[in-house]
Amino acid sequence: MIEITSTRSLSWRQKIYRCTTGRSGILINKQEGDGATPVGMFPLLRVLYRPDRLNPPDTALPVQPLCSNDGWCNEPAHDDYNQPVKLPHIASHEQLWRQDSVYDMIVVIGHNNSPVIPGGGSAIFLHVAKPSFEPTAGCIALEFTDLKEVLQTCSQNTMLQVRPL
Repeated sequence: MIEITSTRSLSWRQKIYRCTTGRSGILINKQEGDGATPVGMFPLLRVLYRPDRLNPPDTALPVQPLCSNDGWCNEPAHDDYNQPVKLPHIASHEQLWRQDSVYDMIVVIGHNNSPVIPGGGSAIFLHVAKPSFEPTAGCIALEFTDLKEVLQTCSQNTMLQVRPL
């Protein structure tokens, strides 16, 4: 089990990795737009990656290349809430094909997806940290090489645990 042990560290296979979490910390009652990383035990669903910048990552998880028109709906009132969408999209969304490198590799986390609860939080990913390791909008971010290392050794049964701090 991958475990978030603080707002700045992730533990996996007896190794501690530097990470960053949401700018509002880690919360039990995650809400859309609150900037918090949700508490819970989450499956790692799949890995998305930028094929123009990277080769497919070496992992046992399902892997899918991103396209330039990929997005993720973050509009609680829309039927596509917390689901991948193709752009342009009528509802509020996050663009997954970014100019910076933070979404070059994205692990989709099974948060608020079964069932999707409007306003319960969307687009919670494990992704690449900015060089400054500034807090995220609710995701968990690791250095690129650390994210690759974690993915190489996890399986489709690996869970991510985020505990209240």
